[in-house]
Amino acid sequence: MILVDLNQVLISNLMAQTRGKAEEMPNKDMIRHMVINSIRGYKLKFGEQYGDIILCADASNTWRRGVFPNYKYARKKNREDSATNWLSIFEVINDIRVEIQENFPYMVLHIDTAEADDIIGTLVKELAPKEKNILIISGDKDFIQLQKYANVKQYAPIQKKFIEDANPKRFLHEQIIKGDRSDGVPNILSNDDVFVVGEKQRPINKKRLEEWANVDNIPLGSETKKFYQRNKTLIDLEQIPEPLVNTIINRYTSYKVNNRSKLLPYFMKHKLKALMTNINDF
Repeated sequence: MILVDLNQVLISNLMAQTRGKAEEMPNKDMIRHMVINSIRGYKLKFGEQYGDIILCADASNTWRRGVFPNYKYARKKNREDSATNWLSIFEVINDIRVEIQENFPYMVLHIDTAEADDIIGTLVKELAPKEKNILIISGDKDFIQLQKYANVKQYAPIQKKFIEDANPKRFLHEQIIKGDRSDGVPNILSNDDVFVVGEKQRPINKKRLEEWANVDNIPLGSETKKFYQRNKTLIDLEQIPEPLVNTIINRYTSYKVNNRSKLLPYFMKHKLKALMTNINDF
């Protein structure tokens, strides 16, 4: 099973295409070709060993903002301040995802309030006991925690290398302590709004991380205990709300994958001549 973090694939291709031309409208035809060719490349490179592809997409209304309103605050603000036309970019992302879902012989999972992390985390937990090998296509370090399952590997497509960690459980524990600045999650010594108001976090050094390797050694006072639980809820993929887990599993088990008959008309409609000659790769 190959689980692709689709939004990361789409955005990385968009950024490659618009680099240095932030104010220009994204070229949808070029992005379409690049994304579809990327998926083709994953299938050729990994399909024989890992099997079928499942494309996992982010919904915009993640449940994490419901429990932590500052989640990914900086990303949102940076996009608002950027000259890049993010509204058009997200329209292109959505359109291409729908096109793939309607025309390609792949499962595409896009579920209300779920991020790709939630879908991938849920499917790995569900399928790890059943599948021989599972590969996650993403450079997101949050997926390292899923390497606790011996048959799960992760490949970062931008760096073109496998991501490996000898102790994924310790990695997760340290991530909960340190937080994740890129997602707007402070460390467990800092307030919820530390990034919003522009303050510095209280530092957590290597010595303290080593001392806190055992959770019992963390001085969990009332605030620190609350912040530890905040981060665990946001980062630990075992904490996905049960109703959402059930929705993801139900969507997976009931999904009807398209047959291949729609591929040729789709390639012809969008003038994807180079891909049409490799149609059997899909």
